[in-house]
Amino acid sequence: MNRLLGGGKKKAPPPSMTDAIAGVDSRGESIDKKIGKLDLELTKYRNQMKKMRDGPSKNMIKQRALRVLKQKKMYESQLEGLRNQSFNMEQANFGIQQLKDTKTTVDAMKIGVKEMKREYKKINIGKIEDVQDEMSDMLEQTNEIMDVLGTPYGLPDDIDEDDLEAELEALGDDFLGEDEDSSYLDAVGAPDPPTTVPGDSGRVEGGVQLDEFGLPQLNS
Repeated sequence: MNRLLGGGKKKAPPPSMTDAIAGVDSRGESIDKKIGKLDLELTKYRNQMKKMRDGPSKNMIKQRALRVLKQKKMYESQLEGLRNQSFNMEQANFGIQQLKDTKTTVDAMKIGVKEMKREYKKINIGKIEDVQDEMSDMLEQTNEIMDVLGTPYGLPDDIDEDDLEAELEALGDDFLGEDEDSSYLDAVGAPDPPTTVPGDSGRVEGGVQLDEFGLPQLNS
């Protein structure tokens, strides 16, 4: 029916913040290129004026350069405004994204709490305590079994503890006596004292004159 009567078109969705930022940045790049072309034109006029003498021709070139310079200033002002708009929208877009991330985090935490409550209902604290008690009893029984298995066999039961202590003390005295034994020193003989006085070279043995060290003395 709307087609026959020429019904209105559906409204296009509003542009997103990202699209708006991209559009502003694109216009800024276009203006930046225009400023670059004006810089080249100003450079050309400046070089021409350096080579010209003062007069009407130089004044005409100067007026063109001033006009180009005014256009450059205007474009620079527009570019600065576009950059400020882009920055403000980027800040706003960043804030929006942060809020979305926060909402996602909160939703995930809510789901996590629900799952924890559901799983907690499956746990019976009383049963856990029973299992702990049973485990403690089993460990105690295991220790008793190990003690029984570790009991030595074949030891006499009628040994007097006092006799054992006396024998232990006697063994200690024997070990002490062995440690203090110095008989090994008797096996080492001390050297005989010297029979000559150092410096005495007048001793003769077997018809040979000896020096103070007991060696044959050489005649000089």
